[in-house]
Amino acid sequence: MIVQDVINHLHDLAPLAYAEDFDNVGLLVGNKNQSVSGILVTLDTLEAVIDEAIENNCNLIVSFHPIIFKGLKKLTGKTYVERVVIKAIQNNIAIFSIHTALDNAIEGVNSIICDQLGLKNKKILIPQSGTIKKLKTYVPKINAEELRQALFNAGAGSIGNYESCSFNVDGEGTYLGNEDSNPVIGQKGQLHTENETAISVTFKKHIESKVLKTLFNAHPYEEIAYEITTLENTNQHIGMGMLGELEEPMNEQDCLNFIKHKMNTECVRHSNLLNKPIKSIAVLGGSGSFAINAAKAANADLLVTADLKYHDFLSAEKDIVLADIGHYESEQFTKSFLVDYLSKKITNFAIILSKTNTNPIKYL
Repeated sequence: MIVQDVINHLHDLAPLAYAEDFDNVGLLVGNKNQSVSGILVTLDTLEAVIDEAIENNCNLIVSFHPIIFKGLKKLTGKTYVERVVIKAIQNNIAIFSIHTALDNAIEGVNSIICDQLGLKNKKILIPQSGTIKKLKTYVPKINAEELRQALFNAGAGSIGNYESCSFNVDGEGTYLGNEDSNPVIGQKGQLHTENETAISVTFKKHIESKVLKTLFNAHPYEEIAYEITTLENTNQHIGMGMLGELEEPMNEQDCLNFIKHKMNTECVRHSNLLNKPIKSIAVLGGSGSFAINAAKAANADLLVTADLKYHDFLSAEKDIVLADIGHYESEQFTKSFLVDYLSKKITNFAIILSKTNTNPIKYL
């Protein structure tokens, strides 16, 4: 097994195409064709984590947060980032980061939080835009079913909870091939009219290259007319944050204590209590102040997130209770989830959960 094989499994879970534009995900250090001796999963890649990988004979680290976030202009070992990268290269250790690709995945970070809190009826809080595309092409009517099925097999034709979706219109297509043409149907130099079907199918943007490769391989024409557009449809399976419901409503103080216990945090910073029962809870792992308005719009009673500032708490007003449980604490269960996921995909050797506590924040 090589590094790319592991990346492929992670890409099935959380395609990198859905990571946020500001992020730096993917293979950050190392060679994708390197054979894998062992995999260490961590939340952050620090020097102690590199040492842990060396000790356990792991030459691939799967890290949630990227160790390289901004551009590096030099590698002198002056900062912890430079020291990590240098030590990883010296020991032939590859580093892969999944970060906001997993934040936006339907089974990712926020689903993990919901499960930890026992929330039901989960749905994406802030759907990501521009993730659904549409292919339209024209094919001889006699070849339409074969092409349509090939596109379905490649993953096209899916939207929301539906698969094998297409729109088909029969009509007449015309073409006139020049001296260099080699038409499959008709003769070059002669105007030809063919009974054709216009096929339209939607697909998720991360499989665009696969869909186009299938189109080119399955379409009978020498020259293929097609168009791809990006749809404005909301994608209910990709996006930031998640909304869920408690089995039974709880009073605010009990709910905050419940969250503190379930999320294994030493401190919950919260906004003013509103003397209302808590039933609907929005969650967003990591820094989530940008989700406050979305949580309000979704009529959430409470938002669980991290890194809220002074004025963020004021913005809760009398609409919602905000609970800041800490950045590390909101994402801490992610690495165990990734170990379980990879262990099911890769069964020929153990996936190791890092024992290094990478939380930079301490409490008295």
